[in-house]
Amino acid sequence: MKIFLDTADIDEIRQAARWGVLDGVTTNPSLYAKVGGSYDDILREVCTITSGPVSAEVVADDVEGMLAEGRHYAKIAPNIVVKVAMSENGLEAISRLADEGIRTNCTLLFTANQGLLAAKAGASLLSPFVGRLDDINQDGMIVIRDLAEIVAIHGLEAEVLAASIRNPLHMTQAALAGAHIATTPFKVLQQMIHHPLTDKGIAQFKKDWAAANEAAAAKG
Repeated sequence: MKIFLDTADIDEIRQAARWGVLDGVTTNPSLYAKVGGSYDDILREVCTITSGPVSAEVVADDVEGMLAEGRHYAKIAPNIVVKVAMSENGLEAISRLADEGIRTNCTLLFTANQGLLAAKAGASLLSPFVGRLDDINQDGMIVIRDLAEIVAIHGLEAEVLAASIRNPLHMTQAALAGAHIATTPFKVLQQMIHHPLTDKGIAQFKKDWAAANEAAAAKG
């Protein structure tokens, strides 16, 4: 399963890239609002850090507006993927952008049926929001599992991207459910690295090493 970082924070993206685990980045208007500045400039810089897909989301509701924004973002870098929310207008925009050779990420998916329609329209990435489904007492991983199976059975040219990840368990569950990609906040990525027994073990190794060196020095 590929791991994307769900952020517009350049420092977080650089850190994940240094760890060697970054396969791409997803952004949205809410994440951009947290950092400010020029969205175009942020996208440009992100695309220099990773060669993987970088999702840039349109905010227009009408088809022509979505197309205009999508074409603009696609010109920023070759690895830009235009993020379009699921809707009737969204499906039309995805279809038309696909006809122009522009890759898209259909976002705000909450059912396998929505994902199927997005794939049929030509979306490259399908983004079910597992955390938001969990918030309303529904199992978001069922959508991941069903949609991944639908894509596999019918040979659809799309990847299932587990979004709205809230914790490390979501990452494990998404991988087991067959998600091709999961996009996660930086905090969750950090949590995946650490474990109390790992941290305790490292501290013990360092303590034992220091004690051994002290004993050796005393003998010498």
